Amino acid sequence: MTDWNSVEAADCAVPADRPMDDLVSELSRALADPDPLVRDGAPYAVLATWIARGTIGTSRRLELGDEMATRFTDPRVEARTFAPLVLGMLVTAGDFKAGWVDSFERWYPAERDLRGHDGTLGWLHAVAHGADLLAGFGRHPEVAPARMLNLAAARLTAPTDHVYDQLEDDRLARAIALVLTRSDLSEHDAVGWLDPIADRFGSDRISTPVPAHISNCLRTLRLLHILADRGVRPTSELPAEPLHHRDAVKSATAAVLDRIVRR
Repeated sequence: MTDWNSVEAADCAVPADRPMDDLVSELSRALADPDPLVRDGAPYAVLATWIARGTIGTSRRLELGDEMATRFTDPRVEARTFAPLVLGMLVTAGDFKAGWVDSFERWYPAERDLRGHDGTLGWLHAVAHGADLLAGFGRHPEVAPARMLNLAAARLTAPTDHVYDQLEDDRLARAIALVLTRSDLSEHDAVGWLDPIADRFGSDRISTPVPAHISNCLRTLRLLHILADRGVRPTSELPAEPLHHRDAVKSATAAVLDRIVRR
């Protein structure tokens, strides 16, 4: 395998002795490697840099995106959960295919392995990595924002015994808030995605201990309420953007929280 640590140390200069297609294929495989030092190390940094700089040609980037979309059905969790990171890089760089959204939409609420970190596999972070891509698609002009809001609701209402423990709730709340900055979002759509959450969790009395999926949902919506009040920053370098229909989102989020905790 290419010495990607050396490539990264050389400011991600392209090795002269290998075709670009072969290098990208190797990086693609590395981003699904079970060894976290490979998957989340220099290959990740090099691929991100090459995509951001436009080093990889457009056609090969689109092929890479197709590979990642297919990877959502991989039997290995580490392969599935790093696919949205690569797709996010591509979408940020301006690449897009409608089929990528379809594949992501099928995978995100259906993923059952929600561990943030594993002692052997390293970071998995299905919810957080998926949230980042949800935000990327949700701010893309070719994706209806309501579609991604409904997808967030599907993720929040999916059954699980795993309590988010690596800030996944914060990442998902931030992603939802970013989608809610879309100026073409109607007020109905800005709050309508909360209805299935209220219907799912607002009927039966909460048992104790509180079920994992309800705890995850409550913590996600609490931060969303704060972001609706204060705005959300797309990146750490940019100022906060206001959520469209801010007051309606605050009111609807508070009403759902109240309905869940008072049942």
